[in-house]
Amino acid sequence: MSVSLQGRYIKLEVIGAKNVRVPSERIPAGIHISIIVGSTRRWKSTIGVLLSEESVAWDDTVTLSLDVSPEISMEISASFEFDRMLGNGEVVGKLETSWDALLGHGNEPFDISFPPVRGVRPCLTLKATVLHSSDNRGSALLDSITESEIARETDAGHERFATYVTSKTVSYLNDAIQHFQSVLDQCLVGHPDRAGALTNLAWARLQGYIRNDFQDIDPVTSLFREALTLRPEGHPNHPLSIYHLVKALIWRFSKEKITAYIHEAAHLCCKLLPLCPEGTHLRSIAAGANGADYVIGKCNKLSVEGSDEGIHIRRVVLELCPLGNKHRPRALDKLGSALRSRFEQRGSTDDLDESIQCRREAVSLCSEGDSGRDYYLNNLALSLWDRFNHQGNHHDLNEAISLYEEALRLRPVGHKSHHLSLINLGNALSTRFMQRGGVDDINRSISLLREALTLCPPGNPYRDYTLNNLAGALTDRYDKLDVSEDLNEAIDLYRDSLQLRQHGHPRRHTALFNLSSALSSRFTKTQKNEDVEEAIRLCQESLEALPSLHRARYFSYMWLKNAYLSRYEVQRKSADLSLAVENFRLASHHPTQGFPNRIVTAWKWIVAGEKHNHASGLEAYGTFFDLLDRHSATRSSAISRREAAAAFHYARSTPIDAGSCGIRRHNFQRAIELMEQGRGQQWSLASRLRTPLEDLMSTNPNIAHKFSELSKRLADIQGSTGSADRATADRAAMQYRRLQEEWGAVVAKIRDLKAFSRFLLPPSYEDLQAAARHGPVIIFIASQYSCSAIIVPTSGEPHNVPLPSITLTELKNLKDRFARAIRDASTLGPKVPRNDLIVLLRTVWDEIMLPIVNVLEHVLNLKRHSRIWLCPTADFTSIPLHAAHPFLTKPDGSGKEPCLEDLYICSYAPTLSALVRSRQLMKKRAPPSFVAIGQGQPRAGESKELLAVDSEIELVRKLVPAMVNRTTISGDVQQLVPTTVNRTTISGEAATRAGALQALEESNWVHLACHGKQDPEQPYNSHFVMKDEPITLLDIMEKDIPQAEFAFLSACHTAVGDKETPDEVIHLAAGLQFSGFKSVIGTLWEVNDAYVEHVVKAFYENMFKGGVMDCTKAAWALNRATHAVKTKVPLEQRMVFVHIGV
Repeated sequence: MSVSLQGRYIKLEVIGAKNVRVPSERIPAGIHISIIVGSTRRWKSTIGVLLSEESVAWDDTVTLSLDVSPEISMEISASFEFDRMLGNGEVVGKLETSWDALLGHGNEPFDISFPPVRGVRPCLTLKATVLHSSDNRGSALLDSITESEIARETDAGHERFATYVTSKTVSYLNDAIQHFQSVLDQCLVGHPDRAGALTNLAWARLQGYIRNDFQDIDPVTSLFREALTLRPEGHPNHPLSIYHLVKALIWRFSKEKITAYIHEAAHLCCKLLPLCPEGTHLRSIAAGANGADYVIGKCNKLSVEGSDEGIHIRRVVLELCPLGNKHRPRALDKLGSALRSRFEQRGSTDDLDESIQCRREAVSLCSEGDSGRDYYLNNLALSLWDRFNHQGNHHDLNEAISLYEEALRLRPVGHKSHHLSLINLGNALSTRFMQRGGVDDINRSISLLREALTLCPPGNPYRDYTLNNLAGALTDRYDKLDVSEDLNEAIDLYRDSLQLRQHGHPRRHTALFNLSSALSSRFTKTQKNEDVEEAIRLCQESLEALPSLHRARYFSYMWLKNAYLSRYEVQRKSADLSLAVENFRLASHHPTQGFPNRIVTAWKWIVAGEKHNHASGLEAYGTFFDLLDRHSATRSSAISRREAAAAFHYARSTPIDAGSCGIRRHNFQRAIELMEQGRGQQWSLASRLRTPLEDLMSTNPNIAHKFSELSKRLADIQGSTGSADRATADRAAMQYRRLQEEWGAVVAKIRDLKAFSRFLLPPSYEDLQAAARHGPVIIFIASQYSCSAIIVPTSGEPHNVPLPSITLTELKNLKDRFARAIRDASTLGPKVPRNDLIVLLRTVWDEIMLPIVNVLEHVLNLKRHSRIWLCPTADFTSIPLHAAHPFLTKPDGSGKEPCLEDLYICSYAPTLSALVRSRQLMKKRAPPSFVAIGQGQPRAGESKELLAVDSEIELVRKLVPAMVNRTTISGDVQQLVPTTVNRTTISGEAATRAGALQALEESNWVHLACHGKQDPEQPYNSHFVMKDEPITLLDIMEKDIPQAEFAFLSACHTAVGDKETPDEVIHLAAGLQFSGFKSVIGTLWEVNDAYVEHVVKAFYENMFKGGVMDCTKAAWALNRATHAVKTKVPLEQRMVFVHIGV
């Protein structure tokens, strides 16, 4: 050392290090620097975090006296503890130098290199500065660092362990373990260094296990677990202790293949990664090939489990794969697979929805050309196909087929999965054939499956699956096209499949009940008893193999039912029919099967019950309606609910057939209940969210508020489910279903309250009889089994009125004749007699209305000019029942025989519930406001111009008085109070969609003169034509106007219903009634612009006679108006107007 430096100090700045590798390859907590002067350790730096690029930053400073020994050493060491160090750690590099060497860089940073470690030289960046005595006031010579016995013992262990790793000599490992064990023996429970001692010993033993120098791993994991317990969350060494345990579990799994170890490692990785800052060495190792990446890869290769724990671990693995992670698509798909598996066991729609959601994301992460795209396309299609089978949404089936097609294109001949794509596409096409009957679909399906079978020779793991599916497609073709060769081949294939699925095979039950179904089908052809006996045994065996809630039990019940029913139809043993009905019951009520299959089963139960006149017929109808109601309720919009119901197009007549069944079994009350439930289903589902809550509010305001809030949220969410993007629509539908489950739970709580046990349940006869409070309601039943009417009186039992002269065929003929007669009448002059119409109306009187009038007059003693309500069903809805007329002269020649409208004031009711609801809403009264809306000049191309609309609107404006008398109720006293009417008109350019909808909301009396159009394909798109855009039935239904009272719809086809669903009462007039209008004038067919004003004038003159504004007078006013205009308006234009409501 230069004499000039004596008595001075050196300020040494330790800036950083790079190329830092630990000789033993152990992951350090951090890196520190030691300065050794002479033979004494004088200083240790802080512990710096090792970064992923093997560098460390310190910016640590020490001041040393230059008067000490000229010998100086610098040591880089790996510390395995962040806070309190046990010893000095493992030496990475040691370099002897001198003061002169350190000071020869002119106060600038410089690098010094150390001997190489694992192929690279560690490098330390320093800066050395000479300080004079005056610059170091207060500095003192650093004391030696005193080291304890356990520190020296630990350092010796690290040195021996590093030598073992580099030399692979087991004696060094034994020495290291002996040192570490000695340290642990001195660090008893409670010692601050015990966790470090445990970890050092465990790590050394783990490396011996990894290198097969030790066989016992149990002590290793136990030591790591104890260390982790001593370093809880928040402890600076907690992340490193988690990593140690992960490492041990990974190696244990790699050797023992026990899934519990890799599952636990995945859980720990989820805890570990958030604790490891990005860019650190620990993060790169924990997330890399020796950490989370390994865990993810191994978990993704494990067989999928549909258990709760299996799904939980898949969620854990997905959590390890954030966006951008290369493993994310596979992790998503595996979670989707586990959810699909649990769905198969339990039937939860939420599982299936989430499976689709996961698999959609997996597909989205694999763009065109990615190697795994075919795999993810195929699996998304599988989940969509399952959902179609569970819920019946044809969009899912079409999308699944499209995805299967794309996957098949990516798996050409020779691809390892070509046969799987052939099988899956073949299955989906067969399913679509059963839905739509397209022969091309089933022929292609069978062709694809035959090709797949050639690719699955004996010994192939998919052969049994392919045999089964080809047999299924052949059976489907047999069922639709009656090709007997298909059935025999299917049976042979099913037998081959069953041979490959011996006892214990997870899908043996499928082979059992599929073969059973084919044998039952053959029995119906050949009547060979051995076929049906075998079919029954096979189904019974399949049931024995399945847990009570397994989804597939449904199919076992179904095919067992088929076998019993087939045998009954041949052998006529009543016990077989009873067993068939019991299996109908079990299948239709099986809770984990989807609603579509159960609905079909209930319908088949109905058919069998009617065919064999079984006592369970009414139960079958009730089951069908309950299931259809619950199925439709899962759909989040009016249109999707109607689509769900329309899918069962073959069951359109079930509500009316249920009524007929009730009549034939002399259970008239149940007949009314079932018809109401079936016909009013769509309105009932929509109105649930608008249920008046006054009584509930007074009983339990908290639950009433909760119900009201959830109802509003359900109503608000409906629009978002109609997105064209399938993923968005799926998420919205999933959210809707979950919200609806919450809503259903609240409804269940309400039903537990006293006096609310039937809250929102289908109404009972006692509930429905309230519709007849002001006059009897006549329900017209047009069924394939019988035509009749049921009269619901104001009190007492309903009355059945057989209509023996009318059959369903004759009624359809009568409907068609009316349509032709009305069309022909529109071409005649006003004075020309409507002879065809007269003949038809006389038929309606003689064969339909006269038997009913006889009961009204002679049994119910109903006074003339009393009010009656007509509730037609099916083809009766297209016949003007209110206009029934004998067109005869009295026997004594004193005048004409009275027609129906001479005898009674007729109104129509779409359903009894609608009439009850309107009566309930009569309590809500608001100051009268009348708006007349006219649009005779719609935008170009919409409709022809209506020349008389403006004059009609002006006429109405003049006829509505400025001051009227309104009924008010105070306690039990009713009185008329003079009230000012707020009158407005909207026409021409102002009669837009927005303007008219606003007027409907703000006015409680409305007159609407415009074009009206009924959409026969989608009745919710029926609309009133405005200047810009139409007002659809959906627009009207979305409005909740409880204070609304009366609407006159001076437009065409406003009271013509839907023919595609069991609920044929979806039309514009009913929509206005649903939105709040209690009394509505509508039309049954096209109105003639030239005659409307006569009817309108006569109507309002009678409506406001006496200066009273009362919507319950509308039926009477219409009756008087049509009588008044007989000489001015031809018959078909008088009877086109009908009254609906109170």
